[in-house]
Amino acid sequence: MSGTNTPEQPIESVDDLVAFLRAGEKPPEDWRVGTEHEKIGLHGADRSPIDYAGDRGIGKLLERIADRAGWEPISEDGNIIALQLDGASITLEPGGQLELSGAPLRTIFETCAEFHAHLELVRAVSEPLDIVWLGLGIHPIHSVEELPRMPKERYRIMRRYLPTRGSRGLIMMFTTATVQANLDYESEADMVDKVRTSLAISPIVSAIFANSSLSDGKANGFVSRRMHAWTDTDPDRCGMLPIAFESDFGYRRYVDWALDVPMFFVEREGRFESAHDMTFRQFLENGRGGERATLADFDRHLTTLFPEVRVKQFIEVRCADAVPPGLTCSMPALWKGILYDATARTAAANLVDANQAEREAASEAVSRQGLAAHYAGQPVLDLARELVGIARSGLERIGHAGPNAPDESAFLDPVIAQLALGKSPGQVVLDCWEGEWERSFERLIEYARY
Repeated sequence: MSGTNTPEQPIESVDDLVAFLRAGEKPPEDWRVGTEHEKIGLHGADRSPIDYAGDRGIGKLLERIADRAGWEPISEDGNIIALQLDGASITLEPGGQLELSGAPLRTIFETCAEFHAHLELVRAVSEPLDIVWLGLGIHPIHSVEELPRMPKERYRIMRRYLPTRGSRGLIMMFTTATVQANLDYESEADMVDKVRTSLAISPIVSAIFANSSLSDGKANGFVSRRMHAWTDTDPDRCGMLPIAFESDFGYRRYVDWALDVPMFFVEREGRFESAHDMTFRQFLENGRGGERATLADFDRHLTTLFPEVRVKQFIEVRCADAVPPGLTCSMPALWKGILYDATARTAAANLVDANQAEREAASEAVSRQGLAAHYAGQPVLDLARELVGIARSGLERIGHAGPNAPDESAFLDPVIAQLALGKSPGQVVLDCWEGEWERSFERLIEYARY
């Protein structure tokens, strides 16, 4: 780098940003998997939304978690907005969704244990507050207008800006929930290969975990309404990242794309200022209000880009709806088996011969039909079964053992059971809603609660 790697050091050139991504490279023995999962909450007795304030609010819940389990509170304007402990964090999403950003861990056994310990803790502090958390990809009952606003300045800026860019940005922010995996790369070529493979199979993975068929108290016409919301959120920063399939894709190409996306905000001394009047490239070249762009600014800017696969100093795969606990542990296992084994990665990349238009068409079809969709002329259900077989073989070859298990392949069993039904989770929910549940919210909550 032409300067130092101190986060607050001003950026001297685009080369510094390329070097920033390169600094994420790790040898395979140091590869880890981090899992992020969001939950949708409501009060159990009357199904009302959860406000931030009050004796039964999310602020009180975060306070109880900090007191009970030793998590360090992070505050903004006197309000607890996040908690941190041992490389993990618990954060608030715009509509009151609660997210665990798990620590980077070597095995899925550790990841799943972290997840279940988190659920146990959240249940223990939520029950006295009559708060219930649901494993669904969208709020099944309340609309954007009915959901609370969390006291985070960055969200205030986003909710003012996104409606100027698309019609579904607020639906994405306030009502949806996802589960994603974060994975490492060894080199620039390895990053490129993993990003391209992830994008190519993302419609298939989305179908496996599609789980947002009910919203505003009724069937919404989709199997994954969450996926559909992203298609008209902000064309500058969302989508299937077509540059990844161009011949010159690499660190610099990704940096160049990121530089030309308008910023949401600039943060100084804990205060956020709206900055969508300029791209990051303009900030880098001209400064803003006498301030120069820093590596910390760029790192923060990268978190405001929302392609299906995102590059930071690791790779984020972001295409799955929030799902019940068993499937939640399956998601990082699936990605690990595919991306961390070279043979599996090649097989997955070759599973579908598709161009950019076909990938985008498949994503749209999956949002409406889930596993019943087609991808480049092939049934997604058949492709999903092949993909899970590829991932299972990959996990077997990786061979990370756990308690009474030679490898992590058993974490894919819930996915195999799902595929045996021939339906995405959201289709199962919809069928039960229209059938045996008789459109009962009580039955839905009983089924989906963590």
